[in-house]
Amino acid sequence: MSDWRPTGSAGALRERARLLSTIRTFFAERDVLEVDTPLLAQFGVTDPNIELFTVSESNEKRFLQSSPEYAMKRLLASGIGDIYQLGKAFRRGERGSRHNPEFTLLEWYRTNINHYELIREVAELATRVLPVSSWQVWSYAALFAEILNLDVFTASTEALSKKIEEEGISIDAPLSHLDYLDLLMTHRIEPQIANWGLVFIIDFLPEQSALARLITQGENTVAARFEAYYGGLELANGYWEETQADALSARFTDDNAKRDLRGQKQIAPDTRLLDALEAEFPDCAGVALGFDRLLMLMLAQSSISEVMPFAWDHA
Repeated sequence: MSDWRPTGSAGALRERARLLSTIRTFFAERDVLEVDTPLLAQFGVTDPNIELFTVSESNEKRFLQSSPEYAMKRLLASGIGDIYQLGKAFRRGERGSRHNPEFTLLEWYRTNINHYELIREVAELATRVLPVSSWQVWSYAALFAEILNLDVFTASTEALSKKIEEEGISIDAPLSHLDYLDLLMTHRIEPQIANWGLVFIIDFLPEQSALARLITQGENTVAARFEAYYGGLELANGYWEETQADALSARFTDDNAKRDLRGQKQIAPDTRLLDALEAEFPDCAGVALGFDRLLMLMLAQSSISEVMPFAWDHA
């Protein structure tokens, strides 16, 4: 007989409903409009670190969206103002105690502010639902220097490989420069900051910019991006958004080149998004926050399946 029962308890699912209501109240108080964009679209993200689900209909392929970002930015270009979306997103191959291929994502955009200002609003939401009274802000470089004694701006790939070996992290084959940094982040830095409460990491390397703009900090160019962590768990990822279509087009091309090197299929750039950026796209900052992870942290659960009605293997 199959296991038909929910993976989340009745108590957890009631808390899930309360959190959905709390978030909507939070944005209603700030006059941020809730929107509902398509889950199936003609274009998907080019990011080589994200694999997409596809659906075919009458010989036409559509992508289940990994984020509502592209559609929301088209709304921003239309002049709609501050918006948020609270709904499903999909990513292939992301399964584990912290991941589910189908998950709930909260994403919002604020016009005429930068990512530093958006950090405060993320913290205000976090303090409403988590036992947080204060938070810390660290630059990416400062965190690596403090915990691993590494200068991320000057460390060579060889130096990072050596550091991985010194830290006792086992790998099967040589990695890229950024992959070494990501491994050090997940295996050494995230566990270290687990007891620091709410932590924001800012000023990432330009190569880690995704759709964030690049800014100058002292002698270095950094990505205007932040990540929020609580209990060592990545909770949110935010940008001061890149508004230049040519800059994003170049990044999409670079993404597809990386896909080629990895043996992944190329993803056609979203021409509607690029056209929207060419219109009157506002100066804005945006952030995506994992709703299920936030609920995990609220309820002190160790697995994402415990806060969902039916996790992947039970759906």
